[in-house]
Amino acid sequence: MALRFIGTTSDDGDCPTLYEIESTDEILVQGDRETDPEHLVQLRDVKPSETFVRVPRSLLTRYAPKTEAAKLEPFSSIAHLFREFRHTAWRLETRRGYATDRRSPRWTRWQEGEKIATDPANAWRVNVAEQTAAGKRFERVRLVDDPPTEGQRFLLASAPGNVAAGEDIRNLSRARAEQLRLPDYDFWLFDSRIVARFAFDTDDNTLGVYVTDDPAEVLAACQARDAAWHHAVPTQEYAQRVASTV
Repeated sequence: MALRFIGTTSDDGDCPTLYEIESTDEILVQGDRETDPEHLVQLRDVKPSETFVRVPRSLLTRYAPKTEAAKLEPFSSIAHLFREFRHTAWRLETRRGYATDRRSPRWTRWQEGEKIATDPANAWRVNVAEQTAAGKRFERVRLVDDPPTEGQRFLLASAPGNVAAGEDIRNLSRARAEQLRLPDYDFWLFDSRIVARFAFDTDDNTLGVYVTDDPAEVLAACQARDAAWHHAVPTQEYAQRVASTV
């Protein structure tokens, strides 16, 4: 089963750290092994398979989930949030490609050299325009490899159309994201209150979303947003950087 990084209080990335064991209700704790003999003899009901680690209270206070694990839901279950959010819908995109992009007719046209940024508005862009006209914000940060993957170049080519509709889309190198300890999964954050975390299969197909308002998950998403947004570069500027290196 896959592990999902939740958070750490370590600056150098060693330990202590919390992980979620996906598809279970279990949390994996990384820390220094307890070796103090006086402590070990006081432990109760110890099974041969068990070990013990030390972690600071602040790790659990900041990152330990406060509610039950979210269940996987179809993406359609959050469709209403893109209309009903009150202030900000913010997205982190971490993958090197998306199956939905590769199945789109626009993908083939782009590969053939057509400009796709000026396509007529679709339902997504129409809604973005309506919500931003009402004073709301659609924002996202996309991680980009060096060099960009084919899927990332497609998104760079299509982004101006979304930006024209009202989205603020920015890009951040994967290397910088790793330095910032950003999550390695995609999510939407609505009004700093609700997190919808994506699940994908190995072929980049969306399996669904885990939706939660757990305070620890929301806090982690807000911290990731603030770090990513501070360092990310607007789409047009980033696209020019990529073009200059080709």
